[in-house]
Amino acid sequence: MTQATRPCRLATLGPTKKDHTSAPGNSGIPVPSRITLLERVKQKGAPYWYLARLDKPIGTVLLLLPCTWSITMASYATAASPYVLFSNLLLFGTGALIMRGAGCTINDLWDRNLDRGVERTKVRPLASGALTVPQAVGFLGIQLAGGLAILTQLNWYSIGLGASSLGLVALYPLMKRVTHWPQFVLGLTFNWGALLGWSAVTGAVNWSVCGPLYASGILWTLVYDTAYAHQDKQDDAIVGIKSTALLFGDHTRAILSVFLASSALMAGWAGIENAQGLPFFSSLLVGTAMLGVKLRSVDFNVPAQGGQYFRYCGYFGWLIFAGVLLDWVLLTPSREEPGEEVTVTE
Repeated sequence: MTQATRPCRLATLGPTKKDHTSAPGNSGIPVPSRITLLERVKQKGAPYWYLARLDKPIGTVLLLLPCTWSITMASYATAASPYVLFSNLLLFGTGALIMRGAGCTINDLWDRNLDRGVERTKVRPLASGALTVPQAVGFLGIQLAGGLAILTQLNWYSIGLGASSLGLVALYPLMKRVTHWPQFVLGLTFNWGALLGWSAVTGAVNWSVCGPLYASGILWTLVYDTAYAHQDKQDDAIVGIKSTALLFGDHTRAILSVFLASSALMAGWAGIENAQGLPFFSSLLVGTAMLGVKLRSVDFNVPAQGGQYFRYCGYFGWLIFAGVLLDWVLLTPSREEPGEEVTVTE
């Protein structure tokens, strides 16, 4: 075995007979090979990094985007200050990172045996044996504690609303065993922020806006997660995992087209209820057109194309956020300065 391929060995207190190298220019002086603290942290931490999917930020983005819609729409409706808007966006961004990781840990705990039978997932830390169940459970406890710390920064209404979503988080991994619609349950879970974001800004949910906004997010999730599920449909059919990808089969493109159009209509309804401006409706139209045109060319029998379309769906969410944010920016002349009193006239 050459120097380049020798496996790393834990650092010792001094040189050993088995692990000597020579110092450059001093071939007669043995120098012990040591693992630095940073390398040791990387080795120990890598399985947890992959368990939380920190190497794949698209999931965090998809969880965060409905929160950004709701926070920004509420800020627009109430002419909220920049501090209110951006402090909530930062708080929810941190929460999305933590709770998406917690959801992945829960999912992998439930699915560790199924994951071993799927080519794409058999290398996950629990499925591959890189982590044990007790280690994953301990890590989950840390993640949930972090999520709780974020949640307690909100008002009491939002704390209760946020806590009520935990049942959906735990339920989702089980659904793929009993129904072909686990993507719908994921939609209920991943778009909870469409409700929570508004209540974080105003102290309660405005259902006339948040109801259709939540529905829009669920339909959008059905689009992107069905595309995602097409990557694994052959292995899923063998191991018994159910999905909308298997249910829709060759009709996927037509069905997702209906879901996409319905998602746009629901988002438009929310925009009308919230008196959004031209930037919002323009960006919604562009985002819908982009996903619709791309959908026409996707071959869902090619796993890589399903994964590509899944990632592409993020543009729809970003464009909605950008449109609402621009509406809020254009509202600046009528926004109150911090500390300014409101005068109400009869």
